[in-house]
Amino acid sequence: MNKNSILGIACLASALTVMGQANLYAQSKDADLKNWPKGASPKEVGTKIAYHFNETPHTNFNRPGPPKVITYPETCTWYGALTFAKENKDNKLVKKLQERFEPLFGVEAKMIPIPDHVDYSVFGSVPLELYMQTKEKKYLDLGLSIADKQWGPPEGPRVVKESQGYYDQGYTWQTRLWIDDMFMITALQAQAYRATGDQKYIDRAAKEMVLYLDQLQKPNGLFYHAPDVPYYWARGDGWMAVGMAELLRSLPKTNPNHARIMKGYKDMMASLLKYQAEDGMWRQLIDKPESWPETSATGMFTFAMITGVKNGWLDKELYGKAARKGWLKLITYINENNDITEVCEGTNKKNDLQYYLDRKRNIGDLHGQAPILWCATALLR
Repeated sequence: MNKNSILGIACLASALTVMGQANLYAQSKDADLKNWPKGASPKEVGTKIAYHFNETPHTNFNRPGPPKVITYPETCTWYGALTFAKENKDNKLVKKLQERFEPLFGVEAKMIPIPDHVDYSVFGSVPLELYMQTKEKKYLDLGLSIADKQWGPPEGPRVVKESQGYYDQGYTWQTRLWIDDMFMITALQAQAYRATGDQKYIDRAAKEMVLYLDQLQKPNGLFYHAPDVPYYWARGDGWMAVGMAELLRSLPKTNPNHARIMKGYKDMMASLLKYQAEDGMWRQLIDKPESWPETSATGMFTFAMITGVKNGWLDKELYGKAARKGWLKLITYINENNDITEVCEGTNKKNDLQYYLDRKRNIGDLHGQAPILWCATALLR
């Protein structure tokens, strides 16, 4: 082989190395969860959504008139705004969100939900977050009273006979095996654990999660909206995705249920990866291409993947790319009033495909505002 041939081979090898490095950089850029185009950073987006929430009156599931009590979508958004404020080091926002709460100790006391149902009990996650950020004991007392009641003796008109049987086995008497519960229950109990360090709270949440996984998760990793409704309704699955990610974020690896929950979480994430649209969105019915792109579920699934990547549970390249695409597309649905569009209205179960395809698409519904704040928080962690 002559000198020129050797030189040519060396140049080709060098070029291929550079190309390989460039491709690797391109892949990493696609999966980058730190650097964002102008206007798309979690700080910018989260600030707009959080301050907008704080200026919004108590809302009644996007229906006219004020609610009788704080609804769970407001609770979820309030919690998201507080966690965002913490990660963004925005003390002004924390103060404003605290001021929003103060009337509940006085003139608005009747708006604190009676915690006789998972949708009402999740409210306790907000005072517990306020306690962790302000160290004011009144918030801890209120939050723990709700968390403890969730595992206390069954009470109230919402208790059903089946729940008593679960309570006798060490589960909450609010057990009903609806997939929504795995955010509502675990968020409250995980918050109580974070606020106190008392392991009983996180152990409760983990045991409850395993019950739901064993009873409800399908072989493909997803969840029907209900056992008698064979549809993968996206927001319903979103509650499971966020619930597992939030729980695993604080669950000690020594917990006997840790491996089972991690498996359930990873199985779900792998399945969701297959159904993400090329533009980054997920659809109202996850596996139905004829259904419409829906923002609340996209936010929830994106949060779950961000959390997995940041904690090293998921492949950084594969899921980082999915999470980045999800976030960048999701925020394009925010309008000039800082309201997210294309949010599925609250949905009762029904064994009817057309029922799900025809659900109303809301604007500014807090079901959709909350996941944006969760994502912004997770990206800043």
